[in-house]
Amino acid sequence: MYNIGEETEQIEFKKSTGELKEGVISVASILNKHGSGELYFGVKNNGDVIGQDISDTTLRDISRSISEHIRPMIYPLVEKRNYGDKTVAYVKFEGNRAPYLAYNVPRIRVADEDKTMDQNTYHDMLSERDASKPWELQVSKYTVKDIIEKDFKLYLRRAKEAGRITFDSEEYAVVLDKLELLAEDGVHLLNAGAVLFCDSSMNDVQMAKFATDVKATFTDIRREDRGSIIGLARVCEQYIIDAMDWKADIIGLKRVETPEIPVEAVREAIINSYGHRLYNNYQCNEIDVFKNRIEIHTTGGFPKGHTPEEFLDGNKKAIRRNKLITGILYYSDDMETFATGLKRIKDLCDDAGCKVEFRTETDDFVVAFYRNLREEWNKVDDNSLDSTTKKLPRNYQETTKTKKEMIKDIMRDNPLASAAMIAEQVGLSESGVQYHIKKMKATGEIERLGSDKGGRWKVNN
Repeated sequence: MYNIGEETEQIEFKKSTGELKEGVISVASILNKHGSGELYFGVKNNGDVIGQDISDTTLRDISRSISEHIRPMIYPLVEKRNYGDKTVAYVKFEGNRAPYLAYNVPRIRVADEDKTMDQNTYHDMLSERDASKPWELQVSKYTVKDIIEKDFKLYLRRAKEAGRITFDSEEYAVVLDKLELLAEDGVHLLNAGAVLFCDSSMNDVQMAKFATDVKATFTDIRREDRGSIIGLARVCEQYIIDAMDWKADIIGLKRVETPEIPVEAVREAIINSYGHRLYNNYQCNEIDVFKNRIEIHTTGGFPKGHTPEEFLDGNKKAIRRNKLITGILYYSDDMETFATGLKRIKDLCDDAGCKVEFRTETDDFVVAFYRNLREEWNKVDDNSLDSTTKKLPRNYQETTKTKKEMIKDIMRDNPLASAAMIAEQVGLSESGVQYHIKKMKATGEIERLGSDKGGRWKVNN
């Protein structure tokens, strides 16, 4: 009888593949201690080769068990070996991504035994492994239990309405896994998932209103120390909406409310401030409301070696600090991945007659919306206004809806209307009309039947 030696911290023997699960556990334990090792099926603990029937199916079963139950995944060598008239299954493996888990449990090799790894050792190894990864891909302390349900459901609904998420499941773990936001243990979220959907302390923002055009005397200050990107983006947006002036006109039989700064431009700037911020510099985002302007500050500054002006024509290649986060926000139609955000903000403001400025500072990137429209409003005859200024009610989406309704009314009356014709009647630029058309197509409010040139519009609601 052949004897191939003793078990060691890097060599494990199993009598047969009936001990396959135990063998897989040994593989992860050895990887966590030494980074490489060998496993034999058909060998006694003392090294005596007893052999077993090894078919191609047997080898596939071993390979599949290792692939399915060890995380991070490894790709071992699995083959038959003959010792005289005895056949064994031989597995050679290596990996440099410790800690490894087998059946969702971290273990470590001690002599020829597989011991459960203590929590401190596991987290130390995890931190060492993640140190070389981009921040958003590192494992966070947050788990699926920390997800804010209403924010998660809002995101998923928007992504499905945009047609960019098509799977049916709404289970946290399933969705996060498909979006690649779940850590390999199946429980913890990557930092990207934590800031998107959890009550995270990494998303802090400070908001303040000042009495003049400088930071001297503030009339209100508010700080949000935690929350999700999905939730805090709405909080920031509402803070600005409550601070803005609004003009109400009666046009025909309709009451049309106009903000001094386009709401869509504000929304774009806010979501960009979270998508592109630097998260590990211990600084917060900031919103400053002055008498003459409103500023949205993104911590981390603008990409080095570039200026905002380079991106205003929409043809510049995207530079993304947080590739995963911005990709997830693309699915919900909150962000584009083509470096068109600044152009869209500028176009919306140009259409509204609102001055906007993009400014780079040492540690921040700033979008400044100037409140110059109030001067124009004051020139209008008071009799033509329902009121000089007003705050938009909580259902502020009606402002955007009014613009959409004007476009849809034209489409109902003239299904053959071109974007240029619509722009002339609505008083927007052609690109502004195209922007609203794209949004309404995504939500199913309108359809284009036939070709772009010879087709017609269908308004669904």
